[in-house]
This record gives sequence, C-alpha cells and structure tokens, in this order.
Amino acid sequence: MSCPICDGDTQQRYRPFCSRRCADRDLGKWLNGSYAVPSQRLDDVDGEADESEREPLRSH
Repeated sequence: MSCPICDGDTQQRYRPFCSRRCADRDLGKWLNGSYAVPSQRLDDVDGEADESEREPLRSH
C-alpha cells in the first residue's frame, strides 16, 4: 500500500500514510475544505445559507 499523499511506502504507525507529516497534510485538506463529499439532497444549493447561518448569534 502506498501513501495517498506522497505515494511513499506506508508505516504501520501512521497507516494509511507514511508519516505524521502526510497524515497532518491530509487532515489540513479536510479542515480547509479541499476535500468535499457531494450531497444528494435536492435542497442543497450553493450560495444558500442554512437556518443556523441566518439566525443572529445569541449569547448564552
């Protein structure tokens, strides 16, 4: 199996990655939105905010 980030040999400790660096790079891609899972919902449209984004923030 090869690392999905750099194509190097994987290490058991970081599997499926070869190192902590590649694992962190993958996590960073998820966190900044580089990876996305497509939605099958008909009401999902880019540019529309969901209800939680439309409501003003309230302090507790």
